[in-house]
Amino acid sequence: MIHRGVQAGITRRNVLLPPLVLGGLLLFQERASAGRQVEEPISDVVKFALNAAIRDPYPPEPEFRDTESRLHYIRWKGEMSNRLLYRKSDLKTLQERDDFLQTVFYWCKFKRLDTELVLGLIQVESAFRKFAVSSVGARGYMQVMPFWMRAIPGGDVAKLFEMKVNIAFGCVILRHYLDLERGDMFLALGRYNGSRGKPQYPDAVFGARKNWIFLDRPTGIEPWKK
Repeated sequence: MIHRGVQAGITRRNVLLPPLVLGGLLLFQERASAGRQVEEPISDVVKFALNAAIRDPYPPEPEFRDTESRLHYIRWKGEMSNRLLYRKSDLKTLQERDDFLQTVFYWCKFKRLDTELVLGLIQVESAFRKFAVSSVGARGYMQVMPFWMRAIPGGDVAKLFEMKVNIAFGCVILRHYLDLERGDMFLALGRYNGSRGKPQYPDAVFGARKNWIFLDRPTGIEPWKK
């Protein structure tokens, strides 16, 4: 299901984009774009989530309430894997794409995020390049700023290049911003990029999201083991 904030952002921001915005969308897609986030105090809940991502960067296999839900997940992974292959991402092998998609799926469900939007965000942020670095040092698939590692005692910035850690951090951070903005995805994406209130970055992500829509809808998903 699309988050209400996502739907609201798409509805009001992505109809007949003017040339200036379209140009901005193309610009965001061609480079690693994050990194203007503002370092600010975070709650203990967010710190705990970031620590958990470091301690156990390998999410368990999703659990499902019924066979159809499991089959949906398998179909989704197969379709998304084909799309990643078509885009000639850094995810060269089937196993790499499978691990990547499982991680995205797990953390999106765990943090109550839209998988289509997160894949769109990764497309905009890094074009699915594992070792992408922005001009100000944001790293990896989801372009996580090194200062987030300060929330981890003895945090190693190099871990931000690890796929599972990077995606976990990115999803925790996006959920943190979404909570701060009370469910408004347009503003949350602005915070993620460090351009809160400006349309270019959210419009780019909402536009890229359309490339990852999967019409076969799930039922009864339990994304993590109890």
